[in-house]
Amino acid sequence: MQSYDEVINYLYDHLPYYQRSGQAAYKDNLDNTLALDLMFDHPHKNFKSVHVAGTNGKGSVSHILASILMEAGYKTGLYTSPHLKDFRERIRINGEMIEKEFVVDFVNQFMSRNPVYGLEPSFFELTVMMAFDYFSTNRVDIAIIEVGLGGRLDSTNIIKPELSVITNISLDHTKLLGDTLGKIALEKAGIIKRHIPVVIGETHPQTSQIFNGMAKELSAPLVFADQNYKVGLGLASIDGNQIFTVRRGGEVVYPNLKLDLLGNYQSKNCCTVLETVEHLRGLGWQISEDALRAGFARTCANTGLMGRWQVIGANPRIICDTGHNEGGMREVVNQLVQVPFKKLHFVIGMVNDKDIAGVLNLLPREATYYFTRAAIPRALDEKLLMKMGGYFKLHGESYSSVEGALAAARLNAGADDLIFVGGSTFVVAEALP
Repeated sequence: MQSYDEVINYLYDHLPYYQRSGQAAYKDNLDNTLALDLMFDHPHKNFKSVHVAGTNGKGSVSHILASILMEAGYKTGLYTSPHLKDFRERIRINGEMIEKEFVVDFVNQFMSRNPVYGLEPSFFELTVMMAFDYFSTNRVDIAIIEVGLGGRLDSTNIIKPELSVITNISLDHTKLLGDTLGKIALEKAGIIKRHIPVVIGETHPQTSQIFNGMAKELSAPLVFADQNYKVGLGLASIDGNQIFTVRRGGEVVYPNLKLDLLGNYQSKNCCTVLETVEHLRGLGWQISEDALRAGFARTCANTGLMGRWQVIGANPRIICDTGHNEGGMREVVNQLVQVPFKKLHFVIGMVNDKDIAGVLNLLPREATYYFTRAAIPRALDEKLLMKMGGYFKLHGESYSSVEGALAAARLNAGADDLIFVGGSTFVVAEALP
């Protein structure tokens, strides 16, 4: 294949793709990943890494960490998923997306070598190996590697990181990871490695015992970030960023810590990041306070992160957020009540393998709803979503496209109203300009 477009079509159309197809694309073993790693001569062994798992917040934590390490002067790789607008968002070095030429060359190498191996990898498996090969080829100092789904059986879980990070646990992907917090925690805890320190973002009675048990079994030093750092509610700066006051042991250690990501839930992610940085310093990574502060303040600018309480319109204000499970939507709803508006217009679409009822039960009943679907096979039919919304006294109309739903919301909303767009990463992706 010669062109980038041909390669991207091959990746989407010929490989099982979880974001589109769901459970059918999920592989419950690392066989393909290990074979691909052999095919490309074990690229994951050629760079240092931090491994980040968790139900919510792992994307934000990964981007903030990458930004801080960039500001500290390290050549920093970043692997995240899914992407919003461009496949190349998944794989970055110092904030710059992977070159199209590398994507083409890698896939061609795979296709020329694969007849010997006879592999049928998923989209995610091949993409992870592409990232590892890219970071190896470009000799990054360190890479932040975000887990795709779960942890124990995730394709990223062949690395031996400097540090393992698990942000939090809530119910998501229950058909694959388990239907209780304990079962999900056990899957996420699968990234904990022998003697490798692990940072847990949030303490929870149903999961802490599992993390402690796994860490003890593997002699992995473990710490809960929220037991050390306390971050107050963010204040808005003149330029629209958040400013946090951070305490450790009752003492203010980071006054006026600025973050260019919005969303009150970022205060929890701050704790996780700060604890992780503290551990990295202990391992010999040189990260000054200036670099840390600059990394927080320039996360979006440095890494291109989108979709986290992102303002995409004014008069009426339009906000989108990728929170898409019960834990994520609870944070969204808690923040919505703090935003001044005359009337709330809620553009929502979901994928069919989520806890739909659990999310809908959280949503404000006084809003006007625009039920829609993203243009992917996994999307829940908008008319069915509207019907389910009716059970929870959520009223509105259905629209066959995100574009149509957002246009209707704009038409109906006054200048002092608020339009929120969410429920699915893919709905947000289609709403972003």
